[in-house]
Amino acid sequence: MRAAAALAPRLEPLYVAYNRAAGARDPIELVRPYAAPEDREVAAFIASGLAFGNVRAVMQSVRTVLEAMGPSPAAFVRGFEPRRDARALETFGHRWIRGRDIAAMLWALHQMLATHGSLERCFLAGDDPEAPDVTIALESFSTRALALDYREVYGRTTGRPGVAYFFARPSTGSACKRLNLFLRWMVRRDAVDLGVWTGVAPARLVVPLDVHIVRLSRCLRLTRYSSPGWRMAAEITASLRRLDPMDPVRFDFSLCHLGMQGACGFGRRQRDRACPLRGVCHPGAVRGNISTRRPRAVR
Repeated sequence: MRAAAALAPRLEPLYVAYNRAAGARDPIELVRPYAAPEDREVAAFIASGLAFGNVRAVMQSVRTVLEAMGPSPAAFVRGFEPRRDARALETFGHRWIRGRDIAAMLWALHQMLATHGSLERCFLAGDDPEAPDVTIALESFSTRALALDYREVYGRTTGRPGVAYFFARPSTGSACKRLNLFLRWMVRRDAVDLGVWTGVAPARLVVPLDVHIVRLSRCLRLTRYSSPGWRMAAEITASLRRLDPMDPVRFDFSLCHLGMQGACGFGRRQRDRACPLRGVCHPGAVRGNISTRRPRAVR
């Protein structure tokens, strides 16, 4: 608790400094122009699902998919027919994701909207509001998505189709980074996050675990784990919950972008001299590097 007490006053100014929509250099900026909640949740799922790799490449890939969908992503998904509409995505590629994987993901969203009316209601159908966090809901959401029939897109393929990458599950040990990012955008409301959903409390969110959050969390001693995964994400969230029980992941955006801008001293010759968290972070205590290579299991 003493560590939390020392960290809280250092994180608050950081949150204020980064809590602005302009110049975020983040895929959420491609979601914000949509006014309708149904368009925002569909666009956000696509943007978060592709949020891995080089930031510039991420932004371009998200733009490419959203432009192919026209002015209303929700309307496009509701009317999506794989054999007709997947053609617009045939040449798409983002790292190991191909156009037919995007088509399969859109086909999953189509079936969710047809059954539940919105992605929020689909998510809530597997939720336990008494659960301390969204673990159960995430597990149910992705399990139901993976059980859908994708033969309209992939044919009678064998093996694990690429669409599985968009529907990670905590039970596999995955950190579920992109799904937790999607939930942060949908549930929280401030200058950055959109607050489209009302059925999930911010207190139940889990931090989206990217390489920057892993590094900074280890430097700040928010976790004892060295390998990224669901246990690390849950432990970091528990540490942040001591700072803000009602909204533990609100520091995610500022910590992530602090790392993206290179102010963190992790693995750098200047150590933490340029870090605004100097004195409470300990980059010298963290050994080794966090791998950013493609994970073997779905993350």
